[in-house]
Amino acid sequence: MKVVIVGTGYVGLVTGTCFSEVGMDVTCVDIDQKKIENLHKGILPIYEPGLDELVKRNTTKKRLHFSTSLKESVQGAEVVFIAVGTPPDEDGSADLKYVLGVASSIGEHMQHPLVIVTKSTVPVSTAEKVRKAVQEQLSKRNSKLEFYVASNPEFLKEGAAIDDFMKPDRIVVGVDRPEAEELMRKLYKPFLMNGHPIFFMDIPSAEMTKYAANAMLATKISFMNDIANLCEIMGADVNMVRKGIGSDARIGTKFIYPGVGYGGSCFPKDVKALIKTAKENKYTMQILNAVENVNETQKEILFNKVKSHFNNNLKGKKFALWGLSFKPKTDDMREAPSLVIIEKLLNEGASVVAYDPVAMHEAERILGTSITYSNDMYDVLNEADALLIVTEWPEFRVPDFNEISKRLKNKILFDGRNIFDRNEMKKLGYGYYCIGIKTN
Repeated sequence: MKVVIVGTGYVGLVTGTCFSEVGMDVTCVDIDQKKIENLHKGILPIYEPGLDELVKRNTTKKRLHFSTSLKESVQGAEVVFIAVGTPPDEDGSADLKYVLGVASSIGEHMQHPLVIVTKSTVPVSTAEKVRKAVQEQLSKRNSKLEFYVASNPEFLKEGAAIDDFMKPDRIVVGVDRPEAEELMRKLYKPFLMNGHPIFFMDIPSAEMTKYAANAMLATKISFMNDIANLCEIMGADVNMVRKGIGSDARIGTKFIYPGVGYGGSCFPKDVKALIKTAKENKYTMQILNAVENVNETQKEILFNKVKSHFNNNLKGKKFALWGLSFKPKTDDMREAPSLVIIEKLLNEGASVVAYDPVAMHEAERILGTSITYSNDMYDVLNEADALLIVTEWPEFRVPDFNEISKRLKNKILFDGRNIFDRNEMKKLGYGYYCIGIKTN
C-alpha cells in the first residue's frame, strides 16, 4: 500500500515512519526544503526515543521517502494523511489554514480516487471543510474524481510515541462511506493482529474524541494541582492523598501527580480550542475554563515559593534550573512551565543557568542569550543561590547530594515535581520546598 503523509512534524514523522516499519511504501511531504534535506541525511527535526533508528532502517530499505512535492508524491497513493500543525489563533481557536491549504493542494494534484485523512488535531466539522476545499479544486478542473474523507486522530505521548503507535490502546477512525472504512481497516490490519482495538464511528465523533481525551487528562492534572495547593495550606501530604485516591480503579494512578502545570503541543492548545468551539456554539465549558485557569496559576507556584523564601528580593540572585522541556524524554518546550518560571525570575532581576538532557538547543532557540546554559547537571549549580527542579528527568532522581551541597551557595532546593523525600532532604540539611506539602 502506498501512503502519503503531509507534514513532517511530530505526528507526521512518527506516523509515516511506523507505517513504513510494517512494510508500507510511505512518502512524507513537507514544504520546508531544509527539513527534507536534513531528513535525507538522517537529521530529524524532533527528538523522540528510537525514532532516528526506525527512520534510518526504513529509508535504507527504501520504504520511507521524503519529498517537497505533493504533486509527485500523491500519484499512485491510496491514502493521504494531513498531519500539519493547527496552532492556536489569538482567540484560542485552532488555525486551520495549513490543513485546508493541504486539502486544496490535494484536490489540485490528485489524478485518481483517494481517501483523504485528517491526522492533525482539528475541531469538529473540519472534515467537511476539507471535503469542500478538495471539491473546489476538482470543480475548477472539471474533474469528477471520487474521493473520501476520514478522521484518524493521534494519541501519541511524546517520549513514548513509537510504542503508542505500534501497540496502540485504541485506533479511532471516523468515516462516512464504506469505501473509506474498508481502506482504513486494511491500512491498520498489521496493528490489529495482536488484539489492539479499532473503533469506527462517524467523523464528528472521531474529531471530538481527540479533544475530549486531552481535555480529560488536562483536567486530572489541574484537579490534582488544585488539591495539592489545598493540602499545603491544610497541612496534609498530597503524596499520601495521591496514593489514597489512586488505588481506586475508577480514578487510577495516571496523571494525578502534582507539579508545576502541564505544557506541550497538545493539552494547552486543545483545551483552548475546545473552550472556543463551545463558545462559538453558545455553550460554556465551565470545567475546562477552570482547568485552564488552574494550570496558568500553577506555572507560577514554584516562582512564588522562591520569591517568598528570599523575602521578595531576587535582584542579583542566581538560580540553577534542572529541566527545560515540558516533560521528560522530549525536547519540546511549547507552553513549558520552565518558560514562565524563567521569565518571572529574569523580570525580578535574577540570573538563570539551566541544564536539560535534550532540550538545550531548543531552549537556546527560544530564549537566546537571556539565560546561561550548561552541559553538565552539576556545573549548572556553581555559586547558585538555589536549585529549581522543573522537569522530572530520570537522571535527576538519585543525584549526588554531596556534589550539590559543594556547588550551591545555599543548600536550598525547590522541587517542582516532588521527586525527593521531604524528610530525607531535611536530614541532609536542605531548605526544601515542593508541591502540596507544607515544608519549611
